[in-house]
Amino acid sequence: MYEESQVKGKKITVVGAGVSGRALAELAAKLGAAVFVSEAKELSEETRKAFESAGISCECGGNTERALDADEIVVSSGISPKAPIVAEALRRGMKVTGELDFVNPYLSGIVIGVTGSNGKTTTTSMIGYFLEKLGYSVMTGGNIGNAVAHAAGRDYDFIVLELSSFQLYWAREFMCDLAIVTNLAPDHIDWHGSYENYVASKANLINCLAPGGAAIYQKRDEDALHIKEGVERFPLSWHEDDPHERGIYLDEGVGAAWINGGGCRMKRRLFLFGDVKLLGKHNLENAAMAAGALAIFNTRELTPELIGSFVPPKHRCAFAGKLRGVTFVDDSKGTNVAASVTAMTSLPGTKVMILGGQGKGEEYGPLAEAVKQNARAAVILGTEKEKIASALSVAGFENYRLVRSMEEAVRSAWKLAQEGDTVLLSPACTSWDMYTSYKARGEDFCRVVEDIIKTEG
Repeated sequence: MYEESQVKGKKITVVGAGVSGRALAELAAKLGAAVFVSEAKELSEETRKAFESAGISCECGGNTERALDADEIVVSSGISPKAPIVAEALRRGMKVTGELDFVNPYLSGIVIGVTGSNGKTTTTSMIGYFLEKLGYSVMTGGNIGNAVAHAAGRDYDFIVLELSSFQLYWAREFMCDLAIVTNLAPDHIDWHGSYENYVASKANLINCLAPGGAAIYQKRDEDALHIKEGVERFPLSWHEDDPHERGIYLDEGVGAAWINGGGCRMKRRLFLFGDVKLLGKHNLENAAMAAGALAIFNTRELTPELIGSFVPPKHRCAFAGKLRGVTFVDDSKGTNVAASVTAMTSLPGTKVMILGGQGKGEEYGPLAEAVKQNARAAVILGTEKEKIASALSVAGFENYRLVRSMEEAVRSAWKLAQEGDTVLLSPACTSWDMYTSYKARGEDFCRVVEDIIKTEG
């Protein structure tokens, strides 16, 4: 592979030195390129040493003109075309390549791409887990933490990638065999500039399908995705309109998920709802998409035991504890309005919501309406708390409290809750105003819950 490299002997600048940027730089060096990394932040000592051992030059603390002394600019995950160094490269007519396009020539295996506003990590993780348990060789990665470049040069049966709208924005030559769009809802408007641009990036995954490829998506999103002719379509819905129409169906009447291949006797049960051990109706959709993906490739059949053995990634509608009939649920990954509305409406019973954090440029009207319909009370923290509180007031919901910390938020929510309620952390915002990540925020929530159960249980 390395002998046939398309970049051997070329000067490559990688913009960004995070998880994906580091992996891209190391891959480019293995491919025989002279690699320079330009990072706006400081580098960790571990990353610096890794670059030194690989013969990779770098700069940190800002992007300088030196980054433009290259045959090609490769942008890591999350880098915007509006970033000054990238915008200047584009203005000069330089070749600027996204992460997926750069790695694509070196991937070997059936590629499944998963994107969407919410549920993509759970769906990606499920697919990878099921395939591994069934005995296939699998690389599960992408935006899930294992960089796409780590799959380069290795033979897999399946490569399962969670892909963000940022990665897909740059995709032109990347190819996959199955595209899954879990759902569409406003997110990352600050990065893309508009909801329409954001949707276009998500829909680009389907444009990246190889000939004969298939797509799984929400039926309600079909028009927005502008799916081209020749794509095998498997829209997901909660009812079957036509027994001869290809798709994935969740049937509440019999409590089962089905896939229909579009022909006589092509309908096959994927699982019973009771087989899935995850909270919320939205997770039944995630499971149906994951199981449907395996069915499309005619893999070995999933058993109820295997489906039930999947443990979801943390901080995604995860059970955090129960005390005196009050359930605590950690959905810290609910970082946009749609995610929090989904969590609220998918979990049974009345909620006491914990909301707030750093915003993404969204409007909170839909969130306020969902709180009004599904919650007894709300506790709000973070930089967006005044905006969220205002939206709740406009919606006619006044039973909310503004707090300064997670400790205060969880204890206030516990006092407001009644037997049978769920205290739900689903902030509808990022964590970056108070925490380094949504994981750290979720862990802090769970810490306070654990302390309440210990002291008051």
